[in-house]
Amino acid sequence: MDRIDTVRLASFCAADAQAPRAGMPWGAPSEGLTSGTPKRMDIVFIENFIGQTIIGIDSSELHVPQSVRMNLAIGVPAIRACTTDRIEDTINYAAVRSALHALLESHGVRLLEALAEAVARLLITDFGAHWVRVSLAKPAKFDDVAAVGVQIERQRSDMPKAGGPASYASLGEGLIPD
Repeated sequence: MDRIDTVRLASFCAADAQAPRAGMPWGAPSEGLTSGTPKRMDIVFIENFIGQTIIGIDSSELHVPQSVRMNLAIGVPAIRACTTDRIEDTINYAAVRSALHALLESHGVRLLEALAEAVARLLITDFGAHWVRVSLAKPAKFDDVAAVGVQIERQRSDMPKAGGPASYASLGEGLIPD
């Protein structure tokens, strides 16, 4: 999904609180990062990343890799590289690209939603993002649509701490009793 399509989607879904606000650029957070005053974010983005992976719920999808397309907006407060001109002070696009290829080879999930969550977690935990928007699509999944997919936003505070109460609280979540 390109920027224009995302803006159209945002205006179409304006009633949905989770959708980006109409008129906002693709990479802008739809809400402030914390309760209270919205924080200013610098956005590093990757558009139209294409990778191959095995993903899907149909048996025909589980044996042959298929193309997925990603658009990423990675928010970090005041990128230091703007003044230092050093790659160490920003998100390294090449490193993100390599990590995405590795994730697509090893993720083991079936739904685009779960894969988008894994991408968001990767960007936050491994690359220091404070906020991310991940748009993930299967191009030409059906003959009569250009793509199907999902778009999610996550922030650092959404990620549970390893081994903390959030991990314990989710045990058994979604299980159906006998």
